[in-house]
Amino acid sequence: MSSTGAGYDYSCGTFSPDGRIFQVEYAAKAVENSGTAIGIRCSDGVVLAVEKPILSKMLVAGSNRRVFGIDANSGMVITGFTADGRQIVNRARDEARNYRQTYGHQIVPTVLANRLALYVHYFTTHGALRPFGAASIIAAYDQDLKTHSLYMIEPSGNCFKYFGCAAGKGAQAAKTEIEKLLYNSNSSTNNELTCREAVNELARILYTVRDSSKDKPFELEMSWLCLESDWKYTMVPKDLIDAADAAGKGSVVQNSFEETKFESESMEV
Repeated sequence: MSSTGAGYDYSCGTFSPDGRIFQVEYAAKAVENSGTAIGIRCSDGVVLAVEKPILSKMLVAGSNRRVFGIDANSGMVITGFTADGRQIVNRARDEARNYRQTYGHQIVPTVLANRLALYVHYFTTHGALRPFGAASIIAAYDQDLKTHSLYMIEPSGNCFKYFGCAAGKGAQAAKTEIEKLLYNSNSSTNNELTCREAVNELARILYTVRDSSKDKPFELEMSWLCLESDWKYTMVPKDLIDAADAAGKGSVVQNSFEETKFESESMEV
């Protein structure tokens, strides 16, 4: 059995002796080395957030976005190779447009997610192609069923429906935070998490899971699809993002202060 890619990573159409496709794993690794993207399904909608690393101080704020609209009632965020992600976005828009022209109706969330997943998977089955080095998180609203959905498509073409999901460098830590958040909101006597509450929570999570000493500064991008936006996929208002961004930074400072205080008290004892 070969645990390395030597001789088996030249093409995504070749399996290694232990049943691995190294090109797909390399694509997943590209996503793991990129900014963190998070999605969460709330009681009144879906909120998506992504950290966009600021590669240069010369970049104009708001450029090279990682948040995209697909149709009036659907949109997505991408992480990984942004150029690869934009190709997935273009395909999603084509699927939505073709569905509307054929059936006279906005595309159904499950159909959109499955068609995109098939498109991404196609690039993992031919030796002349390479997998997409990007993951996408989709928020969509079904006008017939009156329900909102959250999906994530991985570079392998796997597609799952989630209550909360994350991709990118801090995905594992972010998933843990999302699980705590959803568990606490569901087990409490209050109503489930709302989109306005989720905006602040997602900003806090993004700041919590990153390593400020190693990671580059980032620009916070957030979008939502909710009752407040009349089930239209839009960017979260700038004032809410700014407030959430400030609160997220403040929570990191507070946690750092508490950890330092605890360590000093432990040393005294």
